[in-house]
Amino acid sequence: MTGTEIALMGAAFAVGLAGIGSAIGVGIVGQSAAGLVTEDPDKFGQTLLLQALPGTQGIYGLLAGFLIMQEVGVIGDAPMLELEVATGYAFFMASIPIAIVGLVSGIYQGRVSGAAVGLVAKRPEELGKGIVYAVMVETYAVLALLATILLLFGIDV
Repeated sequence: MTGTEIALMGAAFAVGLAGIGSAIGVGIVGQSAAGLVTEDPDKFGQTLLLQALPGTQGIYGLLAGFLIMQEVGVIGDAPMLELEVATGYAFFMASIPIAIVGLVSGIYQGRVSGAAVGLVAKRPEELGKGIVYAVMVETYAVLALLATILLLFGIDV
C-alpha cells in the first residue's frame, strides 16, 4: 500500500466514521421529534433545530477529509502526490481525532438532543436549555476537529 493510499484511507475514515455518528444522532432525535410533532405540529421548528445539532460531526469529518484530499492532490489544482508510507500514516493518524470523536459525540449529542425534545414537549420555553445541553457535547467534536487540523498542518509533504 502506498503512502498516498494510506492518506486517502484516513480521509475516508474521517468522513465515514463522523458521518455514521451524525446519521445515528440525527436519527435518534428524529424519532423523538416525530412523536412530539404527531401530538403538537407547532413544535416542528423547535425540534428541527435540535435534530440538526448532531449533524455537525459529519460536516467536521467531511472538512477533515477535504483537507487531506487537497493536501494529497486529489482535489484542487495541485497534481496528486506520491507520498512516502510514513507520510501517509501521518495523514491517517491526523484523521483519528475527528473520526473517533465525531462518531461517538454524534451519537451522544443525538441522545441529549432527543432528551431535549422531551423537555420541549413539556416546557417549550426551555428550548434554549436543551440546546445548551446538546452543545456541551458538541464542544468535544470541535476540539477533535481542531486537533485534526493542527496535526494536518504539521505534516510536511
